[in-house]
Amino acid sequence: MDIEALIKQQIAENPVILYMKGTPQFPQCGFSARVVEAMTQIGEPFAYVNILENPEIRATLPKIANWPTFPQLWVKGELIGGCDIVMEMMQKNELAPIVKEAAPKKD
Repeated sequence: MDIEALIKQQIAENPVILYMKGTPQFPQCGFSARVVEAMTQIGEPFAYVNILENPEIRATLPKIANWPTFPQLWVKGELIGGCDIVMEMMQKNELAPIVKEAAPKKD
């Protein structure tokens, strides 16, 4: 599978996915850490991809997304944005409803 197809599959299969530097347990940049903190406050599960371990994704995703920086938060196949947008949406209480609505329902 080529890298572009892999990225599109990841976005399609995960209702909430964060492309970040590091992992939620060990973010490796301040911007990724802030987005993980916001997502943790919301309390819904989310998938993540550590772009530092995936240089092809790191190089290709900005072209697909038309967004040059990381982290990138995707919800239901749409790019929400990077750290500044996520934090702004969090402060306006706009992020949690979107994420909660998209998150897989618990049985």
